[in-house]
Amino acid sequence: MDVFDGLPDAVIVDILNKVGDVRTLLRCSSLSKRFNSLVPQSESLILRLDQVGTTESQPGSPSSNVFTSLFKSFHGFCSLFSKPAKPIQTTNLSPNIPSKILFPFDRVKKLEVELPGGDARLEKGAAVKWNAEYDETLKTCTVVAFRSASTVSSPSPAYSHSESDAEFVTGLKTRVMWTISALMAASARHFLMSEVVKEHEELESLVIRDRGGEGTLVMGAEGLREFRKMEAARVEAADERVEKNRSVVPSVRMSMRHAPSLKLKSGICLESATLVIVRPSEGYSDVGDDELATEAFAGNCMYGEAVVALLKCKKNALEMNSF
Repeated sequence: MDVFDGLPDAVIVDILNKVGDVRTLLRCSSLSKRFNSLVPQSESLILRLDQVGTTESQPGSPSSNVFTSLFKSFHGFCSLFSKPAKPIQTTNLSPNIPSKILFPFDRVKKLEVELPGGDARLEKGAAVKWNAEYDETLKTCTVVAFRSASTVSSPSPAYSHSESDAEFVTGLKTRVMWTISALMAASARHFLMSEVVKEHEELESLVIRDRGGEGTLVMGAEGLREFRKMEAARVEAADERVEKNRSVVPSVRMSMRHAPSLKLKSGICLESATLVIVRPSEGYSDVGDDELATEAFAGNCMYGEAVVALLKCKKNALEMNSF
């Protein structure tokens, strides 16, 4: 008798949950009739998507004309955004693909999705990391970015000189592009998993990240329930989502902190270090912003240290229309 034949079904399912990887589990389902019946009961899955296409924004798309009404709180800055924006790379994978892959599983409660790469198109040396939370729409998005990083010979406590309004305006367009890039990436991932969320009603936790660690989207149990509730009632918005291959980003308010040169106590110097905390304009409150930012990058040494330092910088409020 095979060793597995003597194990209760519940124990085998628990082992399968520890395996997690969808591709491996689907292979296991072909081993025997028993495995074929138990694999679909797996509750904790990791879905790794290897083939993700990209599409560039075309003239007239949100990323190329979003600047025309971008800032309500910064009058007179419109001239900064008169030039066409560079194309932003976004995920272009049909929501039907992950839905079909996960079709054999009917008890999924925890799902982690790993994409092959990030979505941001950046100049050489620049980096953007973001962490977003969604329900039926964006709840929060925290973005940390910098133009370049270098090491300094004598590490010292984190330091950034105070910045004037004129210095803040310098390079503002680039920092806004970083933020838009993160928001579009998050909305594309939200759209990508929409069919899965609707079909797997027992799903309680969804995390979507990329292998490069650029961005992470999180949906908790309450957010998933809210999404299912609202999705059935917005047919017109759903049509728009299909056309854009992403969810609509609502009108948002952003608190942006910037340091032209940020020296970290770890011995790293970040040029044009930026922290942006984004929340929907409707019902806006910045209460808890500091905790949100620190928790989003806790455990990520350089970025976590940068967040702590940037939170001490002057906060600038901006607003962006839906796109």
